[in-house]
Amino acid sequence: MPRSAEPESQEALREALKRVAVVLKEAGVPFALTGGYAVWARGGPESVHDVDFLVAAEDAAQAAEALEERGVEVVQPPEDWLFKAYTDGAMVDLIHRHSGGPAPRSLVEDADELEVLSVQMPVLSATEVVVQKMLALDEHSCDFGPMIPVVRALREQVDLARVREETAQSPFAAALLFLLERLDVVEPPAPA
Repeated sequence: MPRSAEPESQEALREALKRVAVVLKEAGVPFALTGGYAVWARGGPESVHDVDFLVAAEDAAQAAEALEERGVEVVQPPEDWLFKAYTDGAMVDLIHRHSGGPAPRSLVEDADELEVLSVQMPVLSATEVVVQKMLALDEHSCDFGPMIPVVRALREQVDLARVREETAQSPFAAALLFLLERLDVVEPPAPA
């Protein structure tokens, strides 16, 4: 959805976020809000593309079944790391693999309970959201522009030492961290 989307489209994303969260809660499926709306729930800029939820790989089938039972259209795309749910005129991604492996239930259960659009729901930690966004950077998708306001907005909530440790193998994350340091968004690591 382009940034110039009509207000109804943004409202559709918000309604889809609420509907999917409520269905998953009522079905007892462990989940966590992630991606752009997790950033937004924690004080960052609002997503304009879609809504992302993280479910444990072992709970993905139960999540899809619960959504279909409540009239939400579920689509299995060719990618093997997520499925898509369409509701209220918006798309919701339900991610069950990240950083190259199945999403563990422990990660989902480690989320913080926050109120998002008047619905209590688990929201992935700011540190984990930043780690995942940095690990998604690669030679095909390495636009640092959207990441700068995200890290700026969440920096007080982020364990930067953990981000550095968990993204150490990524040259793209290292380059972004260097840029963020030069822009005075984050502090450089303390000398050894």
